[in-house]
Amino acid sequence: MSTLPTFETPELARMEHIYKTFNKGTVNEVVLFSDFNLSIAKGDFVSVVGSNGSGKTTMLNILCGFTEVDSGKVYLNGRDITGLKEYKRAKFIGRVFQDPAKGTCPSLTILENMALADNKNKSFNLSPGINKKRVDYYRSQLELLKLGLEDKINLQVGSLSGGQRQALALLISTMTPIELLILDEHTAALDPRSSETVMELTQRVVSEKKITTLMVTHNLRYAVEYGNRLLMMHNGGCVIDKAGEEKQNVKVSDLLSVFNEISIECGN
Repeated sequence: MSTLPTFETPELARMEHIYKTFNKGTVNEVVLFSDFNLSIAKGDFVSVVGSNGSGKTTMLNILCGFTEVDSGKVYLNGRDITGLKEYKRAKFIGRVFQDPAKGTCPSLTILENMALADNKNKSFNLSPGINKKRVDYYRSQLELLKLGLEDKINLQVGSLSGGQRQALALLISTMTPIELLILDEHTAALDPRSSETVMELTQRVVSEKKITTLMVTHNLRYAVEYGNRLLMMHNGGCVIDKAGEEKQNVKVSDLLSVFNEISIECGN
């Protein structure tokens, strides 16, 4: 893999001149990204919205290494990670998926799930999988969720509700130091009450741990209320990019207006 020297920069992540075509050479060929560029500053909490097929999830997949680019570069903290495999990027990129079942191991207990996360990037060798000296720490972390899970530490994760599992997945993804947190529509599969709980927890975790975060959501209110920067994507590009005070002034009706214009242009 080609690399660049690491250097201090206020920029945390950068996608540079990204090209990506799916089903190339077939009747189903789709050019999604054509010279796509995006820079994310350290400490940013970026909310991303957009219609289906706009490129939101593919952008996340490229950052995480799940999807390879046809050409272009991906940088993280001054390092060229373009050719780095997904499992290696997972050492410094945390991801919470839409499906609560993907972020945890359902057949293991809450304690066992947390122990696995705690040992991320470490060698197990022949040592016990659970360090009993860390159990009190795990309980204290679970207390932060305010869901009573600290009293159910030996319960199988598969028996938890979707909201509880998603809250646990968020906690697990940030237990070890990471440079970037990816939230891939992490409230979409939850009921309204659980969604609100997980979003409040998200805000608390991101703020307390000062984690640079990229959140894709279909909930326009969440996009407006959370984060310091908002992107709206369409046809592999950004049609809205608001940060700071400009972002604070964005209303849900503003986003709906742009969605309606796009829909008319597309003949929908």
